[in-house]
Amino acid sequence: MDEIADGIFHWSAIHPRTGGVAHSYLLARSATVLDPMVPPEAIELLRDRRPERIVITNRHHYREARKLVDEFAVPVYCPEPGLHEFAGDQREVEPYSFGEQLAEGVIAREVGAICPDDAALEIRSGAGFLAFADGLMRRDGRLRFVSDGLLGEDPESVKRGLYESLGKLSALEFDGLLFAHGEPIASGGREALLEFLAERR
Repeated sequence: MDEIADGIFHWSAIHPRTGGVAHSYLLARSATVLDPMVPPEAIELLRDRRPERIVITNRHHYREARKLVDEFAVPVYCPEPGLHEFAGDQREVEPYSFGEQLAEGVIAREVGAICPDDAALEIRSGAGFLAFADGLMRRDGRLRFVSDGLLGEDPESVKRGLYESLGKLSALEFDGLLFAHGEPIASGGREALLEFLAERR
């Protein structure tokens, strides 16, 4: 667990279903948890910080949110196009729309392409951050998309859609990048994103 910028805490844990490393964050100023995995050290941090909400960047990132719902009685916010995933007992899950402010300084942005509910979060804290769901990841220090096998029947079409969305997001003001899949970039993230987009040309 580390504080990668003032008030932004990052940790990771093995996802019990996928076996991969999943990354989670606390935005302390807005008491917001992103895409939660909940190892013991995260519970200790959150007991000190008292989260007020959980925001998941797409429907697949509910992860271990139930532990925090039970501990803190907080709502979970999911992109509206993915709300169908949570019929039945998960009544704590509420929808959010792209363009909506979810907490102080946290604004939902649309990525789409890979799935209709794939979001990015614009975080207006310090020099600014963008938090990504599955539309952009980081592996071995490099930005990349998920493997073609996870991009459906027409991976190239999905990639074109992702490039278009990322190009629009690159116009926002931010310096860091947060990933649900990959280590965050605390500074220099906008330059890294622009370099990734330039590689397409």
